[in-house]
Amino acid sequence: MKLKLTWIPNTLTLGNLTLGFVSMLLVAETNPTQSNSHELFTLAGVFIILAALFDGFDGMAARALNCTSELGADLDSLADLTTFGIAPGFLSYKMFFYDIKLDIFDKPDYFPLGMFIAALYPICAAYRLARFNVAHDPKSFNGLPSPVAGVVIGIFPLVFSVSQVPLWTAVLFFVITALLMVSTLRYSKPQVAIRGLFSWKKLGISIVGLGLLLLAIGFYRWPYVMYGAVGFYVFSGIVSFLIQTIQDYRV
Repeated sequence: MKLKLTWIPNTLTLGNLTLGFVSMLLVAETNPTQSNSHELFTLAGVFIILAALFDGFDGMAARALNCTSELGADLDSLADLTTFGIAPGFLSYKMFFYDIKLDIFDKPDYFPLGMFIAALYPICAAYRLARFNVAHDPKSFNGLPSPVAGVVIGIFPLVFSVSQVPLWTAVLFFVITALLMVSTLRYSKPQVAIRGLFSWKKLGISIVGLGLLLLAIGFYRWPYVMYGAVGFYVFSGIVSFLIQTIQDYRV
C-alpha cells in the first residue's frame, strides 16, 4: 500500500518542478526593452508562488499517507533547487542584472557581472538543500528555507515594477536573501507553528486571526499582504538572532 500511495506526494513534487520550469520559460520569452515584459515577469512570479504551495502539500501528503521515502526527499530537493534556486535567479537576472557588465581588457561591456550575481541564488539554494538533507532540526530550520527565499523573489514583480527599484537596492536585496539561505539563523517551521495555532485550546484565537487575515486580503491587494507575511517571517530569524546575541553578550 505504501508503494502504491507514493505517487501522490511525488506527483505534487513534480508539479512543483514543472511550475518552476515553466516560470523560467516565461522569463526566457521576455525582452526587458519591450512594454509587455513586466506582465511576463509577474506571471513567472505567480508560477513560483504556486510551486511553493505544491512544495508544502507534497510533504503534508507524504506524512498523512505514511508514505515518506528517501526517493521522495531527494526528488523534493531537486525540485526545490530548480524552482526556488534557478528560477528566481533567472527571473532576477532578466529583471535587473542583465545589463550589469564590466569594462576590462579595453573592451566595453566585456565581463557579464550580472550573470554571476544571479548565479548566487542557485548556489546558495543548492548548499542549503544539501545541508538540510545531511542534518536538520525537526522543529526549526537552519537558515532561510529555500521555498521562502524563492517566494520572496517571486512576489517581487507582483508588487514592484523594474523602474520603481534602484539597481543597487535590487542587488543588495537579492544578495542578502541568498545569503540568508546559507546562514545559521534559526527559523521556525511554519507547519509546527500552524499545528500549535490550531490546537483546541487556541482554536478561538486561530479563527479570529484567520478572519482578520481574510479581511486584509479582501480589502488590500493580496501580493502586499503575502509580502508582508513573508517579510515578517524573514525578519523573525534576524530579530531572534539579535536578541540571542545580546543575551549572550550580557551573560
